[in-house]
Amino acid sequence: MNYFLLLLLTFFSYRSGGDRLFDGSPLYQDPDLDLDLDLSAVLRRVDPRFLSFTIDASLASEERFMLLLRSQRIRTLATALSPAFLRFGGTKQDFMVFSPQRSQQLDPGEPCSSVRLPWWVEQRLKQDWAQQQLVLTKEEQQNQYNQIHFTELTVDLLHSFSSCCSLDLIFGLNALLRTADNSWNSSNARSLLGYCNSKQYKMSWELGNEPNSFEKKAGIRVDGNQLGVDFTRLRKMMSEFKLYRDAGLFGPDVGQPRDRRADLLESFLQSGAKAINACTWHHYYVNGRDTSLEDFLDPDVLDTLALKTNEVLERVQQESPGKPVWLGETSSAYGGGARGLSDTFVSGFMWLDKLGLGARLGLDVVMRQVLVGAGSYHMIDDDLDPLPDYWLSLLYKRLVGPEVLKLQLVSDSGRSKRVRLYLHCANRKSYPGGAVVLIWMNLSRKPVRISLPALVSSSTVDAFVLQSNQPGEEGLQSRSVQLNGELLKMVDDKTLPELNGTQFPPAEHLKLPPYSLGFFVMMDARAPACS
Repeated sequence: MNYFLLLLLTFFSYRSGGDRLFDGSPLYQDPDLDLDLDLSAVLRRVDPRFLSFTIDASLASEERFMLLLRSQRIRTLATALSPAFLRFGGTKQDFMVFSPQRSQQLDPGEPCSSVRLPWWVEQRLKQDWAQQQLVLTKEEQQNQYNQIHFTELTVDLLHSFSSCCSLDLIFGLNALLRTADNSWNSSNARSLLGYCNSKQYKMSWELGNEPNSFEKKAGIRVDGNQLGVDFTRLRKMMSEFKLYRDAGLFGPDVGQPRDRRADLLESFLQSGAKAINACTWHHYYVNGRDTSLEDFLDPDVLDTLALKTNEVLERVQQESPGKPVWLGETSSAYGGGARGLSDTFVSGFMWLDKLGLGARLGLDVVMRQVLVGAGSYHMIDDDLDPLPDYWLSLLYKRLVGPEVLKLQLVSDSGRSKRVRLYLHCANRKSYPGGAVVLIWMNLSRKPVRISLPALVSSSTVDAFVLQSNQPGEEGLQSRSVQLNGELLKMVDDKTLPELNGTQFPPAEHLKLPPYSLGFFVMMDARAPACS
């Protein structure tokens, strides 16, 4: 039986007091999972751009690929995820040199509606980009990175894309341009800022990507104290341009804490904390080269995020109290992702849990690697079609508000480890004040039933259930997803499908189908914290 149909039947069986399927067999033998909610106060509040995303700097490995940002399809998909930060950075940013030519420039006043990438150009770029990714993968595996020279065109295309899609652009500067005394050589960045200022391009900045790996990538070692001095120099240089005097500066984009990485973050904050608006770090759960399907469903793997996040938050609080902390780059698996996992339905469990847990723990922004770029953790495939994590992100944007509420499972069993639950106020652009949204995941092969407390059991429920388009474990590695039983796909390059929930009358229980995730909006919860 289709699990969504089963969900529908189950809701109505609850209303009539029944807990059995039509064949007379018990629907559940395991006890319900009970929830304890507090709707009276906001636990914490995240940035409205909490779910943000990146475009990997590898796209500029040949400047012509940047023209993909003029694709109507990509622009439609990106616009639907606003408000958000758009970070342009990654490993390649520290090998990029601005080389102005004064001939290749776009008109900054060009209307967004006039942007057209001819279909045959887009088709050729997509084909060539698929081949280019093989070159980039080989380069990374051999740990040999070629320098990239980019012109005004790259900057123009990025700014046009971000402004037309209502995104806040963050540009990653090269930190591996060093002087003889190993301090940052800021001359190339000054040239870039000067050009952007002349065009009145509003944007924020970063300096360097994962400085803990500079020695491995380029044979250059930069300690945290020196990096903080470099950021202070950049902040001073920004202040010389009226447009960037109060612009955002974020860093140090260090890898997740381990050995020297933790020391680098601490010493960076001691010398550079005043220069930055938020402290950024990167997180991945597993190595993309040797991970497994089981890892993507393992609650213990998901729980490692809390350990690392708390370590970073504690260190930042100690060195720079009150400084916001962001995940400046994150996805499921490092090393470019895990093909057949990071780009399939099962990746959604890691992604949704990271959003729920990150907001609850104290992260203000989470930047997903990557909307477009090399690797297998992208949200859009090589044909520019949305993958399951894109649809999940879009639903999150439309349904989930920035206010985090308190929720915990009362039941304590091994089974409850595979059920992940988070509670927010609902997005007030989609629902009236007082509505709350339950974010949920069932990582097990069996259905699970949760009992709702009286606070919300009298509310109409708007259900958004995401499942693979294939049943059972085989479907976990599908590149397609269904919402309430309907396959999600774009209508055309300018049109996304209607993402409607299915409304159910008040119920004391909710059922989570096997290997599913989604959102239940309690429309009539009248939560004081969300009024």
